[in-house]
Amino acid sequence: MKRYLTLCLGLLLCAAAVGQETPRFHDAFKEDFSEASSEYFDFNYRPSGEDFRYFSSFPSLSEEGTVVMLYRMDPADPAGAGRGPEIISKDYTFYGSYSARIKVPDVRDVQPDAGAVVGYFTYNIDRELGQSEIDIEWLIADPRIIYVGTWTGKRGAHNRIGRIINLATGEIMETIWRSEVRHPDGTITRVPNTAFKGRQNKPSRIEAIEDYDASARFYTYGWDWYPDRMVWWIIHPTSGKKIILWDYKGKKVFPDQPSKTGVPCLKSKYRLNFWHTNNWPVETNPSSVEKPLYPYELEIDWMAYTPFDRYNPYLN
Repeated sequence: MKRYLTLCLGLLLCAAAVGQETPRFHDAFKEDFSEASSEYFDFNYRPSGEDFRYFSSFPSLSEEGTVVMLYRMDPADPAGAGRGPEIISKDYTFYGSYSARIKVPDVRDVQPDAGAVVGYFTYNIDRELGQSEIDIEWLIADPRIIYVGTWTGKRGAHNRIGRIINLATGEIMETIWRSEVRHPDGTITRVPNTAFKGRQNKPSRIEAIEDYDASARFYTYGWDWYPDRMVWWIIHPTSGKKIILWDYKGKKVFPDQPSKTGVPCLKSKYRLNFWHTNNWPVETNPSSVEKPLYPYELEIDWMAYTPFDRYNPYLN
């Protein structure tokens, strides 16, 4: 009963913050990119309108009979999230189940130190509730490594909960939270990476996926977003078993923030992008921040979303 009352209170606080706003939300959908345009996503085209980085309804380069959304990175694009190809949901999404089937590019033979990020995520900024971001990411210099986590925090705050995993070996490289808060007087309060233990560090062991390599084949990834919990997962490519990457049951590590646990409490936009990083190397290769030399290609088979409308304070 105590847990139920706490959950209800959290939903009421979110509802109070949204006021009279009535945003549009997506119903359940699965985008298979079988058409040149999308019913559910907008393409983040360049202002000129001429953009040859997107190829929807394109025959897969790696799997016969599959039609994909192909992103082609432009080596001339500047570094930074949002500077490369990206699709963004037309309406908002919120608590629910998200999934996608993705194959990242293999660059190791041609440019082992390439600095590039594939980001599968939700993202939004609100004046009252701040940032809402849930992500699964890969740094293509080492596609055995997967990053999962969230970013939250009102204006001036950047709060992270995250886990890094080598899925080829099953090694959990870290499971942490950290915080940086810039105060109105200009001072900054920082909490460095702090390890989660116990209930927030589940599962404490992960089954290795033999020969896992996000660039070698398509894999299905996803997360389930609840008001008090985040669960990231992958589908085993041969057994079909759902392997839990991180089952985070929120702990109040950010007591002065709208999202006290790091579980976002704000509506968001559903996205997938591909961009150059010049300052974030993969853990296994500290040199992997080079500007991409070639138009590397990312393949997206489909993206799906099923809302948990019973938790959405805008609809209740």
